[in-house]
Amino acid sequence: MKKNIIILLLLAFSVDTYSQITPSQVDELVEKTLKTFNVPGIAVAIVKDGKVVLAKGYGVKSILTQEKVDANTLFGIASNSKAFTTAALAMLVDEGRLKWDDKVTQYIPEFKMYNDYVTHEFTIRDLITHRSGLGLGAGDLMIWPDGSDFTPQDIIRNLQYLKPVSSFRGKYDYDNLLYIVAGEVIQKVSGKIWCDFIEERIIKPLEMNNSAASFVRLKDTTNVIAPHVPTDGKLKVISRYKNQTFDAAAGIYSSVNDLSKWMILQLQNGKYGSEKQNSLFSEKEQNEMWQLQTIIPSATKAPYNTHFSGYGLGWFLSDIKGYKQVTHTGGLEGIVTQITLFPELNLGIVVLTNQQSGAAFRAITNTIKDTYLDIPYTDYVELYRKGEKDNASKADKSTEAVWAIVAKNQKDKLKIDHKKYTGLYTDNWFGDILISEKKGKLFFNSKRSPQLAGEIFFYKDNTFALKWNNRSFNADAFLFFELDENGKSNALKMKPISELTDFSYDFQDLDFVRVRE
Repeated sequence: MKKNIIILLLLAFSVDTYSQITPSQVDELVEKTLKTFNVPGIAVAIVKDGKVVLAKGYGVKSILTQEKVDANTLFGIASNSKAFTTAALAMLVDEGRLKWDDKVTQYIPEFKMYNDYVTHEFTIRDLITHRSGLGLGAGDLMIWPDGSDFTPQDIIRNLQYLKPVSSFRGKYDYDNLLYIVAGEVIQKVSGKIWCDFIEERIIKPLEMNNSAASFVRLKDTTNVIAPHVPTDGKLKVISRYKNQTFDAAAGIYSSVNDLSKWMILQLQNGKYGSEKQNSLFSEKEQNEMWQLQTIIPSATKAPYNTHFSGYGLGWFLSDIKGYKQVTHTGGLEGIVTQITLFPELNLGIVVLTNQQSGAAFRAITNTIKDTYLDIPYTDYVELYRKGEKDNASKADKSTEAVWAIVAKNQKDKLKIDHKKYTGLYTDNWFGDILISEKKGKLFFNSKRSPQLAGEIFFYKDNTFALKWNNRSFNADAFLFFELDENGKSNALKMKPISELTDFSYDFQDLDFVRVRE
């Protein structure tokens, strides 16, 4: 009898999973996600067949205020802003004011890459497809975690110093800086700065009334989340990222109510209005944005059986159980987000969070989309919890081993000649750093990115470990000093200690030379 009851329950659940997810099921899913991944607040929206099925907030905007998240609560959508940049370019293409394959130097003559051939051949399409030949996140330290001293013009000038790691258009490596350049192209062509163009030509027509192209441009900040980062075992509210140089790649603040309108626009091929009577961009350019430009290796694996994946123009593209999936994620410190579209199903899903666990938005998105794809239920919350725990455990072991050696060195009171390493060092694109000694301790200070400051500890040989003063960075780094024939440091390289360090801390791309003691 018990066996029959269990079978009936399983059948009932399996039937339910093949129907569209209900609001109460979403509530249960998100509440479970909040607790499992220690995320204070999440907002979710689903659009289907041109209508909003669900738009709702969960949890709190800040652990300090305990104010509730709602459907109008604003989150930084980070790199989901990139699709707004490509949409703006598509509008200019529709107007005949530029072409995707125009050379960048046609609009920005001072644009220069490391290789002259690449400089001359680099197109607007190349700016937005992550195939430049530069490494993952190359040069991001000009904008991350601080970068307040770097202007777009500085970034354009410094691109020439970033060494490629692969052939031009040869492979996919995600970058942010070239989207900043794309924003400058929009300004050159339209006569409007990126923020003005996005707000006047996209946000306003779509009546995304609470949104803005940058946090500093929000008219009302009473309903905005605070970013949260797990720091030394506790969740902490951190300072908000506000650097406007990054806007064309990651600047927009929006809500699930407003982003529902953006998703419906995308699913209607650029049309909007009660009768689809208005258009932001043409179906032709919509199709261009949703064509594979850069291949990303993928392997067929259940339940999605993805055979092909890649990057289009501002969107990741893949086949998911026979359907085209158009998606993007976004991450700022303490904020991660995801937008997912299935054009053939006329389905859109957005998940916004105020903590940086990517597992949280993936668990919610995948659970929701599986119900529309007739895929049997998977407990993604548990699956990703285990994966996240395993990855963190592996990374923790490696970093703990490093700091254990540092602690032993301190206990043994090893005598280190700090004067061999102190001095002013410079990198072509990042600028100056100072290695100084105070009261028998070594310190690192960046001139152009002041938040990058911390104490340096001896590790072994001429290798040191750098611990940032701001512990929410989770990005401690190795320093590798090179000595000259007199035993004094004349150069310095870096790399992250933990393999889980965010790729925008691209310490490995720095190449410091000592310029004075």
